[in-house]
Amino acid sequence: MPVHVVCPGCGAVNRLPEERLAAEFQAARCPSCRSPLFPGKPIEVDGAGLARQIERSDLPLLVDFWAPWCGPCRMMAPSFAEAAARLEPVVRALKLDTEADQAAGARHGIRSIPTLALFVGGREVARQAGAMSTPQILQWVEGRLR
Repeated sequence: MPVHVVCPGCGAVNRLPEERLAAEFQAARCPSCRSPLFPGKPIEVDGAGLARQIERSDLPLLVDFWAPWCGPCRMMAPSFAEAAARLEPVVRALKLDTEADQAAGARHGIRSIPTLALFVGGREVARQAGAMSTPQILQWVEGRLR
C-alpha cells in the first residue's frame, strides 16, 4: 500500500511504496523538485505548510511550536533535531515559529512554548509543554504511537 509523503521542499504529495519507505527512505527524492523527502532534520513550516502536512501526509507528525526569543526552545532545539533524525521515516518532525506565524499558534491553541504536538491521521493525539531531552522526546513519541 502506498504511503503519502509531503515534500519538505515544494509541498508536492508523493506516493511511496511502503516497503521502499522502510528500506530506502534516505534515497527518496521528490520527482517534482528533486529535494530529499527525508532530510534527516526537522522541517520548518508556517501555518499553511503545517496544514498541508496534517491534511495530506500519512506519516505521524511531531510538531515543535517554538519562538526564537524562548530560552527553553533554543535549549531543546538540538535534542529535537537529534530525535527527528532518529524518528525518520516513521515520524516526520516539523518546527513552527509561533512568533513569525502567531495565527497558526493561536489556531492550534498553543499557550506556552516549547510545546510538542503529535498528529496522527490528521488529528492531534497528544501534546506536551516544556523542554525535553532527546531520550524524553523519543520515549514520549513512541509511547503515544503504540
